[in-house]
Amino acid sequence: QVQLEESGGGSVQAGGSLRPSCAASGRTFSNYFMGWFRQAPGKEREFVAAISWRGATTYYTDSVKGRFTVSRDNAKNMVYLQMNSLKPEDTAVYFCAAQLGSYLYRQGGGYDYWGQGTQVTVSS
Repeated sequence: QVQLEESGGGSVQAGGSLRPSCAASGRTFSNYFMGWFRQAPGKEREFVAAISWRGATTYYTDSVKGRFTVSRDNAKNMVYLQMNSLKPEDTAVYFCAAQLGSYLYRQGGGYDYWGQGTQVTVSS
């Protein structure tokens, strides 16, 4: 089992940057495939990005490609989401999630563990 805790959200103006982080504790962090999801008010949770166990492969939803970068530091049990050129439509609660495999990595149901989320607000 792994416990996840996000931090680093906040409020920025459009065009700004934020870098949410996710700290993991528990079992060996490098065993877990990690994902980032977001949920805006009144909308369903959506996939944002994912990163493989040792960080060799990353995945992004189309709307964030070229603006967001997911990374991980297995020595520190951390995963990051660097968000640049933020837009008002990026406003949401951002969650990190973990799974042992990479099953349905674009779907929340594929993940076994979730953090509590961190709020990101982008104003125009």
